[in-house]
Amino acid sequence: MKKKRVVVGLSGGVDSSVAAYLLKEQGYEVIGLFMKNWHDDTVTISNECPWLEDSNDAMLVAEKLGIPFQTVDLSEQYKERIVDYMFNEYKMGRTPNPDVLCNREIKFDVFMKIALQLGADFVATGHYCRKGVLEKDGKATYQLLSGKDPNKDQSYFLCQLSQEQLEKTLFPVGELLKPEVRSIASEQGLITAEKRDSQGLCFIGKVRLPEFLQQQLAPKDGVIVEVPSDYSDYKKEMPTFASEVEELEFLSAKHVYSKTDGKEVGVHQGAHYFTKGQRKGLAVGGTIEPLFVIDTDVKENVIYTGQGKDHPGLYRRGLFVQQEEIHWVREDMRLKEDESMEVMARIRYRQALEKATLHQTNSGLYVIFDNPQSAIAEGQFVAWYRNDELLGSGVIA
Repeated sequence: MKKKRVVVGLSGGVDSSVAAYLLKEQGYEVIGLFMKNWHDDTVTISNECPWLEDSNDAMLVAEKLGIPFQTVDLSEQYKERIVDYMFNEYKMGRTPNPDVLCNREIKFDVFMKIALQLGADFVATGHYCRKGVLEKDGKATYQLLSGKDPNKDQSYFLCQLSQEQLEKTLFPVGELLKPEVRSIASEQGLITAEKRDSQGLCFIGKVRLPEFLQQQLAPKDGVIVEVPSDYSDYKKEMPTFASEVEELEFLSAKHVYSKTDGKEVGVHQGAHYFTKGQRKGLAVGGTIEPLFVIDTDVKENVIYTGQGKDHPGLYRRGLFVQQEEIHWVREDMRLKEDESMEVMARIRYRQALEKATLHQTNSGLYVIFDNPQSAIAEGQFVAWYRNDELLGSGVIA
């Protein structure tokens, strides 16, 4: 039997290093590939994520493991599919999630195609998640399961993967806890054993977001308005609804503010640099509790804020996903019109899973939570689960 060939995305971090080691131990023919996706250091903070150091570490790991290694330059595709998308989303006043996109568009698309051209049977990454297989009518259905380490589970970042992508993917560290991964790396004398986890944008590292965005989005002075917590709109009675859709719309509706709903408390350099739930960077003092962004209006260039993390303007029970933005990892479980499903869901990475109900209508999918959620931001992804399986996801409208 010819050994199965696996191309590992070696990032220069400890997780992918151990993934490569484990696969070699399991008898696969392993090739290490480093993706160079970014080489504009002008916007990165200090040298948090210099790709040169990472590619060097990846090369040393490959050498230590005795596996072939090469670097692929994907910076053109990365700029087109991730960076331009980010600029565009911020410009529209939305909050993109480049990490989710980076997995869908770069690692499991562009990178996967290169790996398959190299004759790979599988692609592997250092993600903390697992893959399951169900046999149904002689056909395999692949499951995306959360990682064994509850502190590191990264299934959310892979919420846009398809059956075709999952079929060809392996997650060797998904069954392990982070400390176990580090200890394997040090036992094997891998240079990445003690290396800190990279922070910030997928492949770019920590960037000063306003400076990064200023490359394309010009600063523009505007006002910061503070909306009081007893604003009349928050006290609206639940009306009587003529239909279920009307109720879903009501529960998912966002508050719409105008400048007269509060008082001007400061100025900012551009509403498109801010996102819901943000606390840092407002530079407004003199309030009893810190100010949080409760909404931004990029057309009028106004930032609406409220005092304290319990401000009612931050909370909402529901959200909507447009029809074309609904993605099911488990296509076989896709809801038909007027069907609903009880799930656990999250609207951001590392958020605890919350009870919710999905409602499929002819215009799209409503996700209604049992408890109000803080800072539901347009452009982010909502992902839904049953037990430890991620079933699907969508972009919040």
